[in-house]
Amino acid sequence: MTTPNTTSAKRSAFRQLHESGCFVLPNPWDVGSALYLQGMGFKALATSSAGFAWSVGRADGALTREGVLAHLRELVQATSLPVNADFENGFGTDADGVAESVRLAVETGIAGLSIEDASGDPSNPIFDLGTAVERVRAARAAIDRTGTGTLLVGRAENFLHGKPDLSDTLARLKAYADAGADCLYAPGIRTPEQISAAVAAVAPKPVNVLVGWPSELTLEALAALGVRRVSVGGALARSAWGGFLHAAKSLAEGRFEFAGAVPAQELNAHFRSDPDSTK
Repeated sequence: MTTPNTTSAKRSAFRQLHESGCFVLPNPWDVGSALYLQGMGFKALATSSAGFAWSVGRADGALTREGVLAHLRELVQATSLPVNADFENGFGTDADGVAESVRLAVETGIAGLSIEDASGDPSNPIFDLGTAVERVRAARAAIDRTGTGTLLVGRAENFLHGKPDLSDTLARLKAYADAGADCLYAPGIRTPEQISAAVAAVAPKPVNVLVGWPSELTLEALAALGVRRVSVGGALARSAWGGFLHAAKSLAEGRFEFAGAVPAQELNAHFRSDPDSTK
């Protein structure tokens, strides 16, 4: 696949990635990490709501719509790769609000976006199924009105919010597929049995699996289970924070430990050779 240069080409290339095989969709949190991943040969990128939130001193879930839209525009303009947006629950109190937010997100040039069913209410963390489906339908209609072909991902968040009910998760994935989601995603499912069940539930639509922890499952093994794409959420950002905190704690204790630090020459050489690093 050639590197796409226009917004429409990026969207077309992104859809093609979902038609066969299994690919890794890494999650950068800023322009530098996005460009480094591009230079490593990945075919597409996805934002991380958590990774970006931490980079601006916020907790995951505490970002504003305006802040997220600005972040999307920055990444889309910085890289020649398709960008999938972690668009949380659509930044709308109702279906109409989700539709308006999705319209604004599509205008940034993203190739895809996800709408999750997490409500943001700790006392009732998951929208009821009817409300969640209305929100996915609103996102689908908003995308269709743009005529852009932006890919829609429907997310079932049960396993991330204390409700690890596989039957309900599968029912939600099927409902979101029927409501127009192009790709389905249930972050938190981990076992081959859970993953196979999700793939079967929405076939032939593609399934995204999150692997944000050390796992015995390889890309090859996930492909054999029928997974189409694999993302890592905030794992790359957390890994970077792990190195930072180790070094910072050593400084606070009067020591200078920078184990694993990448040489400045290597970073400078990479960004000088990246044709998009000067955008």
